[in-house]
Amino acid sequence: MHPAAAPRIALVTAAAARTLDDDLAPLAAALAAQGAVVTIADWDDATIDWSGFDLALLRSTWDYSLRLPEFLAWVARVTTRTRLLNPPEVVRWNTDKHYLGELARAGVAVVPGAFVEPGADADAALRAFLAAHAAHTDFVIKPCVGAGSRDAQRHRRDDPDAADAHLRRLLDAGRSALLQPYLDRVDADGETALLFFDGAFSHAIRKGPLLRRDEGPTRALFAPEHIQARTPGADELALARRTLAAIPFAGPLLYARIDLLRDARGRPVVLELELAEPSLFFASAAGSVERFAAAVLARALPRG
Repeated sequence: MHPAAAPRIALVTAAAARTLDDDLAPLAAALAAQGAVVTIADWDDATIDWSGFDLALLRSTWDYSLRLPEFLAWVARVTTRTRLLNPPEVVRWNTDKHYLGELARAGVAVVPGAFVEPGADADAALRAFLAAHAAHTDFVIKPCVGAGSRDAQRHRRDDPDAADAHLRRLLDAGRSALLQPYLDRVDADGETALLFFDGAFSHAIRKGPLLRRDEGPTRALFAPEHIQARTPGADELALARRTLAAIPFAGPLLYARIDLLRDARGRPVVLELELAEPSLFFASAAGSVERFAAAVLARALPRG
């Protein structure tokens, strides 16, 4: 290919997510405006020749948690045909919440929690967790492989039977689970999500609380979100940068989203680290989609 040829970029989504991804159309338009040839493609479309792209950018493959082995097999295949971002090793690591344990061992402040593996005694694991977090009235059970709060649920300490049934359902399905105390400040403060492009801070948003008492887990691809622009605190920015530095892969990554809560003492802690297919909330920050498109194009080097 001639070096001046327009870079060919695939924005990778899923059929069920195309109409739900608010970032997809503005990103496609921004990339086209900066000279790219853009295709919106479903990751599991067997008719696509991925070698026809200079870069495949994961955007909204939000059904991956329901089909993880199939999705990771596709990640491995597509990487042999084109450049995938974020890279496959990052995607494999970030699509399983055991990475939170790795971050904690690296000294990053995360929401405390306990992992429960298939085959474990659900009742014993639940009792041990509740004893270790006696100050919290509510807690959360979520699958280690999950997206958009799907199959995550908030439980009351005084209703252990519902929590036990939820945990058993996950374990009986062969799914690892994560138990975390519910940090009450989220009800007033919400979450803070900080977006980084090529290692540089771009913008932040406030996300309202997603898990409410006595509500079952969402059956949709993701729970409805209430988003507002937010200026992060200096302590939140510092923690986000420490988190990025603790990722066990070479950086900077093209994109990263760090979701934070504040604990009972007001200190920020990491709830999630989104490196595979996060919403980037371009509508909440003027110029953000153009900045991201420029970062993408800088990495979309046409292959000869």
